[in-house]
Amino acid sequence: MKITKVETVYDGFYKMRKLTLEHEGKELIRERFEPGSAVAALVFDTNKQQFAFVRQYRIGPEKEVLEIPAGMLDKAGEAAEDAMRREIEEELGYAVDQLEHIVDMYPSPGGDAEQIKIYYAEVSRHIGEGGGAEGENENITAVMLGWDEVLQETLQDAKTLVAVQWAQLRRQK
Repeated sequence: MKITKVETVYDGFYKMRKLTLEHEGKELIRERFEPGSAVAALVFDTNKQQFAFVRQYRIGPEKEVLEIPAGMLDKAGEAAEDAMRREIEEELGYAVDQLEHIVDMYPSPGGDAEQIKIYYAEVSRHIGEGGGAEGENENITAVMLGWDEVLQETLQDAKTLVAVQWAQLRRQK
């Protein structure tokens, strides 16, 4: 397949583009949702021996969702690791002691250009209130869970499922 034309059809909080593709002599039209690149982390407090999740309202399912802390790569040239450290501090109020890359994933590659870099983070020092960044209209609640409690949760967020499954595999080794 070859992209022959790209048009912006919406440029708001997110972007939507219309792509014209050529494949075996046929022209195809596809729309692509472009929210940008994101980071997310499964956060473990080494002092409390608990995982730190966030609960916040999400517009997609129109309800609060329990998930790992995450955020967009906001600033031009910002390194993913720096963005992840910033998000953990903004959402949970923790400084990061250790950050390990798990995977780069496309949550819905059929029509979505978003890529999420997922990490495992260890924390031990609470340095702020958390709850989200000033001016971003976030209403984030930190939720601390032990391993058994994590396994009892009905998780519905893809990046959270990936991170928790990674942790399960790691524990089995």
